[in-house]
Amino acid sequence: MSTSVVVVDYGIGNVFSVCNALKQAGCEPNLTRAASDILSADKVILPGVGAFGRAIGALRDLGLDETLRRFVDTGRPFLGICIGMQLLMDRSTEFGEHTGLGFIPGIVDRIPGTAKDGAPLRVPHISWGEVSPAAEVSPEAWNATPLANGADPDCFYFVHSYHCTPSDPAHRLAVVDYGGNPITAAVRRDNLMGVQFHPERSGPAGLGFLERFINL
Repeated sequence: MSTSVVVVDYGIGNVFSVCNALKQAGCEPNLTRAASDILSADKVILPGVGAFGRAIGALRDLGLDETLRRFVDTGRPFLGICIGMQLLMDRSTEFGEHTGLGFIPGIVDRIPGTAKDGAPLRVPHISWGEVSPAAEVSPEAWNATPLANGADPDCFYFVHSYHCTPSDPAHRLAVVDYGGNPITAAVRRDNLMGVQFHPERSGPAGLGFLERFINL
């Protein structure tokens, strides 16, 4: 029996490139904003690019914030990508204060503008980066995620100015180094996972990640 995967269509960003990548990874995603389709899916993916405030506003205007909450309560796998990951947090400081979905306690803050040696860093962070387990993550926990079993280490494509800082360090799954600063690359709590990088723009590593998520 095939897995039903919904990509949430809320008018923010890169939904078609995500859908195309999922097709290459072996599934036929359903791009939709219909609550019934979202709630009946085996897995849900929330993509997004741009500003946090606009993204959370679009979700709320469509009533999708509560639909996603109901899906998360089922315990089935949920993946946020880029802004979709940041929306999982309590709040963001991007262009003012904005309240997020609150699925993972924590804040979205601007990434550091200086390296550990004091050199200036370009913001936004636009680069390929090696993703590795956060300090608090055990090998057993890591191996239970779609980030495991890829290349060692995997490189993914990042474009962002803000990153997530979970209140509980145990919810920080992966990091990427930026000037000696460990920037949050992925978060996880129970059936929720978010990645700051763009798997749909990350070549074979990204497709492998999506394939492993589909097959959870």
